[in-house]
Amino acid sequence: MIVLLGVLVVVVGFVTRRHPLLVVLAAALVTSIAAGLDVVAAISALGKAFAQNRTMAVGWLVLPVIGLLERAGLKERAQALVRSIRSATPSRILLVYFVLRQIAAALGLTSLGGHAQMVRPLIAPMAEASAERLASELTPAQRFYVRAHAAAADNIGLFFGEDIFVAIGSILLMKGFLAQNGYEIEALDFAVWAIPTAILAFLIHAGRLLRLDRRFTKEGP
Repeated sequence: MIVLLGVLVVVVGFVTRRHPLLVVLAAALVTSIAAGLDVVAAISALGKAFAQNRTMAVGWLVLPVIGLLERAGLKERAQALVRSIRSATPSRILLVYFVLRQIAAALGLTSLGGHAQMVRPLIAPMAEASAERLASELTPAQRFYVRAHAAAADNIGLFFGEDIFVAIGSILLMKGFLAQNGYEIEALDFAVWAIPTAILAFLIHAGRLLRLDRRFTKEGP
């Protein structure tokens, strides 16, 4: 049980609002030492893991690219496009993105979307622009309400869509864990049983999105 000290380090670090990277590194070192490794071996293991998985850091390159696009007016261009479409409303925009996000995740295209790549620079501004046509002036609370729904569309679409894809990490983790305990279940079986949950999640959240426009009409709350 002493190896679980790393979990305590994570909890204490985040409660005291320390730098997340330092907290994770400290937790890894504490866990390694508690497991019987010396400091040099623990640092060596961390370095080896980083070297073997350094390609994972490539995804972070998208952040400065998105920043440059925003500085060049990406948000304003997206809002101008939406304002030119008379039939565009927050409900319709977010519903279309939600459907595309869930379908793409079910096909294994989990990177086709995301908060940094799509929601913040494109989807949320487009939804806000369409909401401004329903309500002449949005209050700060209404703007945050639109942004929250844009983030939720991405989260829910990804979370309930990705489990339908057989080669996703969560499916493989469950398959491996059950196999270690004597239960041989095919990854396809997990994916099939994820379909009803994904359908229910779609119906429930789509219903919520279809009611979103009421928030911005004169008769709405």
